[in-house]
Amino acid sequence: MDPVVGFVGLYRVAGSLLVLRWPFWGGIAAVVCDLFDLLLFNLFVTYGGWPGFDGYQVFDKWADQVYLAAFLLVALRDFAPGPRLVAAALWLFRFAGFVAFEAGWAPREALILFPNLFEFWFLAVAFTMRYRPEFAWTPVRSALVLAGLLGVKLVQEWALHVGRLFDQLTFLGVLESIRDGLMSPFRGR
Repeated sequence: MDPVVGFVGLYRVAGSLLVLRWPFWGGIAAVVCDLFDLLLFNLFVTYGGWPGFDGYQVFDKWADQVYLAAFLLVALRDFAPGPRLVAAALWLFRFAGFVAFEAGWAPREALILFPNLFEFWFLAVAFTMRYRPEFAWTPVRSALVLAGLLGVKLVQEWALHVGRLFDQLTFLGVLESIRDGLMSPFRGR
């Protein structure tokens, strides 16, 4: 195994396990680790001389399964019956999309048909458990939250898998662009 891929994989697993102790903040940490794995790969390419690899999408989808499984364990263990049932159904739905993608039955673009609402649902329920324990997830509230989450998630899935808006970007390149944009008013002409 490539040592850089192994290192980033261990980073993703370690970030995923925090949710088992702290459902909301551990969940946030797992999502942040997911977002920043590209930064780690970019740092190894830019500063470590690592040649990179073409298998990021596959790596990312497999690494996602670790934190999604940890989220599922916490949902089954800690959520009230209604939110637990929704969480299990959403996890199963996304897992079906993952299997279809990995088995080659569906192209990457088809992931928009299997949006990862589970992740957002988990964080919403974990947030209320932590900060609003009196909140009741009624069917109407659940449906409204899921509708809002679906709208946001479909835009994100389209940008990632259909429009592929970020495929040619590197994390460091985006950070440099942000820095340049912020500093441009202060540069002499």
